Amino acid sequence: MSDISFRLKGSVVTTVLLEIHEPELDRIRKDLAQKIEQVPHFFNQAPVIVDLAKCRAVSLDEFEMMVKLIRDLGMSVIGWRSKDNLPDWLDASSIPQLPDSKSRDIKVAPVKEVVSDVSASSNDASVNEASVVIKKVIEEKHINQPAKVITKPIRSGQQVYAEGDLIVLSQVSAGAEVLADGNIHVYGALRGRALAGVRGDEQARIFCKSLEAELVSIAGNFMLSDSLQKNVWKESAQVALVDDNLEVAPL
Repeated sequence: MSDISFRLKGSVVTTVLLEIHEPELDRIRKDLAQKIEQVPHFFNQAPVIVDLAKCRAVSLDEFEMMVKLIRDLGMSVIGWRSKDNLPDWLDASSIPQLPDSKSRDIKVAPVKEVVSDVSASSNDASVNEASVVIKKVIEEKHINQPAKVITKPIRSGQQVYAEGDLIVLSQVSAGAEVLADGNIHVYGALRGRALAGVRGDEQARIFCKSLEAELVSIAGNFMLSDSLQKNVWKESAQVALVDDNLEVAPL
């Protein structure tokens, strides 16, 4: 028998962020169904976060109908989020509210007083210093992550994740998925899905020798193959995030 009852581990899961602009259910159903038809295996049972930050206030009934709509299309709503226009049904929904990924701050709790004559100002200084040290350590850890190099083709159904940059010296097949906290370099045909900056790095980029992807994404902003085919399809290309929009350019 094991000495422990469970183990907690970190995991990377591709999550769809559905950013609502106009909460018109019929229009959402039609447009979303069209997107799903393009890459059905990507959206099948995909976890979805509903982002309400850019739309008008919605009622609880409207939100629940939206959740049902998404589930009817074969996806699973795992949470919702909003910045300022928080709904009045905040505590009434069974779907949990999730924090904005860009608004998470690292907070350091003050150290308990050990010496009675330590002044409050010195305690504050210690906390501030600790905050700086922790921030520096985290930044250095992110910067110093070595690139992961894959020398073999990534086949359909495989998923490869890198904490830093990901370098693939061969092709990424249709149905395969590559993810990286940093940049993604594919020195072959990119036919599957490529998601760079998965932890929010908006400066991340995707580079490939032949752009034939089902989907590309940077920091949660994605573009499907139908849009990619209008540009440098089957050519050497790079993908970057500019003003919250993905831009595809030849290399």
